[in-house]
Amino acid sequence: MKQVVLMLLFISGLAFASPSASAQQVYEDQVVDPNIHTVQLYPETGDFQAQMTAPVIALNSGLTLTLQFDDIAYEADRYSAKLIHCNADWTQSGLRDPDFLEQYNEFNVNSYEYSINTRIPYIHYTFRVPRVIRSGNYVIQVYRGRDKSATLFTKRFMVYENQVAIGAAVVPTSLNEDRLQRQQLDVTVNYGNRELIDPLNQTRLVIRQNQRWGNAINGLPYTQIREDRKQLQYRLFDGSNTFPAGNEFRFVDLRYVRTRGRNIAAITMEEDVVFAEAGMDESRKGQGYLEYLDINGQFGVFNIERQNHDLESEYVLLTFNLKSEELARPPYILGALSQWGNKPESKMTYDAKGGRYQASLFLKQGWYDYIYGLPGEEGWETEPFEGNHFQTENEYEIFFYYRDMGSRYDELIGYSVVNPNKRRL
Repeated sequence: MKQVVLMLLFISGLAFASPSASAQQVYEDQVVDPNIHTVQLYPETGDFQAQMTAPVIALNSGLTLTLQFDDIAYEADRYSAKLIHCNADWTQSGLRDPDFLEQYNEFNVNSYEYSINTRIPYIHYTFRVPRVIRSGNYVIQVYRGRDKSATLFTKRFMVYENQVAIGAAVVPTSLNEDRLQRQQLDVTVNYGNRELIDPLNQTRLVIRQNQRWGNAINGLPYTQIREDRKQLQYRLFDGSNTFPAGNEFRFVDLRYVRTRGRNIAAITMEEDVVFAEAGMDESRKGQGYLEYLDINGQFGVFNIERQNHDLESEYVLLTFNLKSEELARPPYILGALSQWGNKPESKMTYDAKGGRYQASLFLKQGWYDYIYGLPGEEGWETEPFEGNHFQTENEYEIFFYYRDMGSRYDELIGYSVVNPNKRRL
């Protein structure tokens, strides 16, 4: 009996930390083809707010995820899509395609429309993600023709089951020195409806802020297990469950091209392109906290001057300006508009004559949130430009994964969104 227990513990210890898994490809949100723009994946609810909603749906909920993107081209091309089931660490799981799909895993992306009277022509594609039969992390891969090596982009999404109840709260940080700059998440998982074998090694808790994966907290250990209540508690006192509070996001209003929107200093409509200049930004470090509405780093395609947002919206080359002395490291524009700094164009260059950093992004008409940050060893450092204020409104998502004994994949058996001070447009 003792040998059996030891063997079970050994196997369970490998569930989330397999040596071979570390060598596998980690799938990310990535746009490879330079002609592909405005990739959006969100629950299809029919309202404008859906564009800013995370691509997370419940299994068997009846809700559909919609994928949209633009191809800067004159003629439509032949594109295909496939789904990849992933583990909690975004490496490919051990499931075969028939284990999570009831259809053949290659789909034609053949629903498209041409832009209408825009200076830069584009083709707008729409694809409804097929229903899956297993929970967990997924990636949708879109590629040219049937050639999977000719990838256009990959996009993550999650499908969860309501098998555990997650309670979470944003509380003052345990470390007094962080109370004005950081936000702490205390989490409780109630698992009365699902038996968890060896939760220490078989479960994983992931918390992310404002739909960002770059600074997500991954694999927090629980601090207490209450077998009598079927409860796991995550209440750490070392700061490992805290996030920089940041500041409310800056924004630009590109809903207009015939007049200037908010925070747009100039706009010029040429025969074949639209140029725009954002207002001059300055560092907000050391300034007092100012409360206003934002969309937590996301963006929404929207056009006030025409009726069809998807097809009649212009693409604008927008130049951002940040007043600053020259720094040892150039800043980046961060937000969904730049894939959180992964677009090469988000890196700013210094204009010594103007005493400012500049970068230009190619954006479809709409509303865009953004902040500035410096690359650091542990991710983006936004505090030098934005400051940190504990009052800042942020959105937090909690994902709870479980791998059953002998299973080949990580189930996503709990999901919760926490936004105690929600203020959205």
